[in-house]
Amino acid sequence: MKLSVVNSACAGMSLEETLAYLSPLGVDSLEVGAGGYPGDCHLNTKEMIAHPEKAKEMLDLFKKYNMDIAAISCHGNPLHPNKEQAESFHNDFKNAILAAELLGVDTIVGFAGCPGDCETSQNPNWVTCAWPPEYLDIQKWQWEEKVIPYWKDMAAFAKEHGIKKIAFEMHPGFVVYNPETLLRLRAAVGDIIGANVDPSHLIWQGMDPKEVIKELSGAIYYFHAKDTKIDKANTAKNGVLDYKHYGDVLGRSWVFRTVGYGNGKEYWNDLISTLKAVGYDGVVSIEHEDSLMSVKEGLEKAIAFMKDVLIYEKAGEMWWA
Repeated sequence: MKLSVVNSACAGMSLEETLAYLSPLGVDSLEVGAGGYPGDCHLNTKEMIAHPEKAKEMLDLFKKYNMDIAAISCHGNPLHPNKEQAESFHNDFKNAILAAELLGVDTIVGFAGCPGDCETSQNPNWVTCAWPPEYLDIQKWQWEEKVIPYWKDMAAFAKEHGIKKIAFEMHPGFVVYNPETLLRLRAAVGDIIGANVDPSHLIWQGMDPKEVIKELSGAIYYFHAKDTKIDKANTAKNGVLDYKHYGDVLGRSWVFRTVGYGNGKEYWNDLISTLKAVGYDGVVSIEHEDSLMSVKEGLEKAIAFMKDVLIYEKAGEMWWA
């Protein structure tokens, strides 16, 4: 396994400053954002596409600090019913693929997106229940008319440009938010589609990330190390569907935390061991979204924690069995 960091946490630094900071801490690679909601602080894809020599400059910089590019990420909503927003996110995703090709990176991480409920919608409509019955009609229309056709086209484009894996983060608010929806899209589009398993979004929905990992065995293409703390009292009163601001730590039913602060070391040991058991030996990328810690403290604690939890070496022969 390789330890990575999602670069958006270091948006206030240049790329070289980021690599010089993370490398001595024992980070092996960096997930580089290329547009979408988190932005593109370290990779201007349009500039790189216009000047391909910049790809070598970037790769040389990574080599200087003995680090790799874990993946190119582009977390947007290219299915957005507002045509201007959809086009912007779509172009970001296409340019991320083209930049990844220049950089020799074969994995793109992102969201599957969410359409509206009809052709004249202006905002996404995330369907989460089967009644009233019109919700099922909306979901059917979304998948058949928007979701599957779009991702079939983008999968073909990605393959043409050397992308082997599109790893979707299962995120509420988008059509892929759990194993069932991930596998539904994979079955419709092909095995270029896989999962970016981010336990933080699974925990608050009530899933057990270990069971999710088992369910997605063979379809896990990436992993985000981010934790969630459930407030049992608030959840008992209000459930987990919580629209209060993330800064309302004491009032919310759950909040994102640095790894180890939502669930302890034994929990994460089991999680990483389950990943290993299903054959995943790829990148584990730390994402910092902890409202109680600075980026520096949150990242450095997460790095130290995950270095102790990750399984770096192959198991070898079972000499005892």
